[in-house]
Amino acid sequence: MQSKTQQATASAVSQMKIGVVGAGLIGRAWAIVFARADFNVSVYDVNTTALDKAGDAIRQSLTDLQQAGLVTGVEQVMARIRFDADFVSAMQGVGYVQECGPENVEGKRAIYSELETAVADDTVLASSTSGIAASLFSDHLRHPERCLVAHPVNPPYLIPLVEVVPTPQTSEAATAMTMQLMEAAQQAPILVRKEIEGFVLNRLQGALLNEALRLFRDGYVSAEDLDKTVKYGLGLRWSFMGPFETIDLNAPAGVVDYASRYGPLYHQVDQQRGKENPWDDATLNALDEERRALLPSTKLAARHEWRDRRLMALIAHQRSMTE
Repeated sequence: MQSKTQQATASAVSQMKIGVVGAGLIGRAWAIVFARADFNVSVYDVNTTALDKAGDAIRQSLTDLQQAGLVTGVEQVMARIRFDADFVSAMQGVGYVQECGPENVEGKRAIYSELETAVADDTVLASSTSGIAASLFSDHLRHPERCLVAHPVNPPYLIPLVEVVPTPQTSEAATAMTMQLMEAAQQAPILVRKEIEGFVLNRLQGALLNEALRLFRDGYVSAEDLDKTVKYGLGLRWSFMGPFETIDLNAPAGVVDYASRYGPLYHQVDQQRGKENPWDDATLNALDEERRALLPSTKLAARHEWRDRRLMALIAHQRSMTE
């Protein structure tokens, strides 16, 4: 049962107006996330050209989602999204801001200084940054306690994970409200308990990519076969359960049993990894040569569309299993 405080927060969240700063790929995606969940959204971008193009791009994405059975009523969703080239007007009355600006600290510090003058003192300011700790661009504010990271996976209207990362100064109320908002917006938020560069998802992804590049660089596997290893192996399990649940189910007595059987092997393999940078030009050029042989540059855009359609089908399947 929810406490009175939780109930009050939930009520406030349900009536909240959302501000989105940035009308690029991520900003447009966030607008879809919130508007399809019945929130009114105000989108701002300093680039008026990007703002002018955002509506058509969002409508096309919503049309694709409707064809996949993931939204109903494209125009009803569009009606909840407003585009505003005036910063103060766009941010007026919002209770939560999703900032989607450039990935650099100084740029974000400037945006957050502007935001603090345009919104109420209790408006939560969340960043979509992929790896920059919010404390680096919010410590100069009068109210840093309402700032945090809400990092999505692209595109968030298809991949629901959101990493909520408070700073040491973020209030519990701001964190709790953000978690509740993400759940209300049909996302799957996780709480990253302490700030760390790259957060959780990109650190996990980076570990796999670093090892993949080493295996490719050192001649153990082709680019195509490395992708097949994940596509037909790890990825099948990881599409519906995580690595800890995987190992818990891969030994008769659970995770400790698994560790006793395979822990020494994993530890030994980990000791073999060098500290050299696997992202060197020679490795990346060789990888690009193999990838372009499999997928010419001229077909990249079509493959992007194929990826999104496959994600839509997967999400539709997952929903059918839980409803």
